[in-house]
Amino acid sequence: MELRVNSEKIGLVALTAFGLEAVVSRELKQLGYDDHTITDGRVAFSADRSAICRANLWLRSAERIAIKLGSFPANDFGELFDGVKALSWADWLPENAAFPVQGKSKRSKLHSVPDCQSIVKKAIVESLKHTYSSQWFAENGPKYSVEVSLVNDEATLLIDTTGPGLHKRGYRKLMGKAPLKETLAAALVQLSYWNRDRPFIDPFCGTGTIPIEAAMIARNLAPGRNREFAAESWPVVPIELWKQAREEAADVERRDSYETLIGTDADDEVLSLARYHARQAGVDADIHFQQKSFADLTTKREYGCLITNPPYGERSGELEEALAIYHSMSDIFRLLETWSIYVLTSHSQFEQIVGRQAGRRRKLYNGRIACTYYQFPGPRPPKKPVSNAEHSVD
Repeated sequence: MELRVNSEKIGLVALTAFGLEAVVSRELKQLGYDDHTITDGRVAFSADRSAICRANLWLRSAERIAIKLGSFPANDFGELFDGVKALSWADWLPENAAFPVQGKSKRSKLHSVPDCQSIVKKAIVESLKHTYSSQWFAENGPKYSVEVSLVNDEATLLIDTTGPGLHKRGYRKLMGKAPLKETLAAALVQLSYWNRDRPFIDPFCGTGTIPIEAAMIARNLAPGRNREFAAESWPVVPIELWKQAREEAADVERRDSYETLIGTDADDEVLSLARYHARQAGVDADIHFQQKSFADLTTKREYGCLITNPPYGERSGELEEALAIYHSMSDIFRLLETWSIYVLTSHSQFEQIVGRQAGRRRKLYNGRIACTYYQFPGPRPPKKPVSNAEHSVD
């Protein structure tokens, strides 16, 4: 059977880490997808199939992009089976599709995830039997990872288009200690007042993830431009759509100069990883990495942004070191009174230790660690004077 390809709108979901839904919503609007709904950990939107390519290439803070096949009540296994079977699986899955099923259940009568996965698998097979007039499927073709999510007795069926998570940009091939996900690092930058014309410092840059993500934003580099996605092997998403999306991404890259980003760290070994990662990301010329302890941080620049993810002291024996760093921050922050400062940490007494109350706070998760993103906005920079030459008309 030849699969249908059309330009009709389909239901898509950008899956996110908790707390980043609004960031991803804003990214979708920037891509031109205004028709979306936000729920915990998800931003649902409608678009044509080219959005599968563009969203995967461009979303910086989402975890993955999925197709929403449908939702329905599922109070028992019979309802789950019938609901899954009734969905239009053959619109997406070819006869040789490999379709593993994953699942999760929250506050639902059907709480046995393995049983739900088994029921969903059987229902998909029965649906495909009707379409392809076949009793057995080899599953030796492209991969279509299926997820059944049961929440409050409502089943939602998704097909993952991404493959490895969107944080897998392809540039971070060597890992340091306690790495920050690229998607979260990008969100920290997007939640700040920083732009490419303002000075930037990350004084605990580690392997460079935050300044690298900032540089990619400044250059308008699509974060997924150097990797492949699961849906690139699907017949229903024509290769021409992927080609067009990648050409669009290449056309809008910025090559003009801007403020050099600064990343410092006391550990020269992790800085060597940072420099390597920056080269892999294609932004090594945009970032100056320097070995320097936080206590030695100084700058003559005004109205910049400090964005950082300092040590939390979560591991045994490291809490005292982290607390010493936090206590030193009060002195450093006073030297940066015109800067906007952003700190992600799990320490609940951070504001008391640094002696400043954050203007904004946002609950985020660094992996499984519950954190707060403390935001201390500085004064607005003065407007640059406009010269007569800029007003002149040829």
